[in-house]
Amino acid sequence: MIRLFVGLGNPGSDYEHTRHNAGFWWMDALAKELKLSWVMDKNFHGLVARTSMHGQSVWLLKPQTFMNLSGKSVASLAHFFKIPAQEILVAHDELDIAPGEAKVKLGGSHAGHNGLRDIHAQLGTDQYWRLRLGIGHPGIKAEVIHWVLKKPSADHRIAIEQTIDRALKAVPALMADDMAEATRLIHTSKPPRPKPARPAAPPPTVMPTQATPQPDAQP
Repeated sequence: MIRLFVGLGNPGSDYEHTRHNAGFWWMDALAKELKLSWVMDKNFHGLVARTSMHGQSVWLLKPQTFMNLSGKSVASLAHFFKIPAQEILVAHDELDIAPGEAKVKLGGSHAGHNGLRDIHAQLGTDQYWRLRLGIGHPGIKAEVIHWVLKKPSADHRIAIEQTIDRALKAVPALMADDMAEATRLIHTSKPPRPKPARPAAPPPTVMPTQATPQPDAQP
């Protein structure tokens, strides 16, 4: 079962609404769902909440180290409570997935994500679960840094929020170690609502042709 849920982001109001904080958004929604409050714990370099499920303590964590040092926070809590990597799930923003979609997977490359890169290094393994929340890609590699540190458009933010709500439904399965069911719930999205058909344009109005008046005949 998942005993440590982590959301990645950058602390502070300047970053609160940026795409790179999608992991924080999911964690805040999870804490609200579980009716938990965040407490700053300097020992673990982050905001922490705790609950109990199936006789086990379950931890929620939002590292406050800034993205590039996320592993320092994750590893300190995981090592203290002896939580193996396979029982950790990290929620983070994912460039290679469109807004409105999410994927869950175990292990794999950090794909250049600096938060995951540091978690890899600090845990000494890539064998932890990831909840990849799609934020889309700007289309140009050079624009990636600016893209992740900017606010998404209103449409993209709504799509990400819908993904977060859907992923919350998988939490009971994640806590029950039913990863197949959790994966099914997270990967299944509602098809987009079809746009209403445009009404047919009315036929053009044809005005009757008036005869050109003729001059009176001369006697």
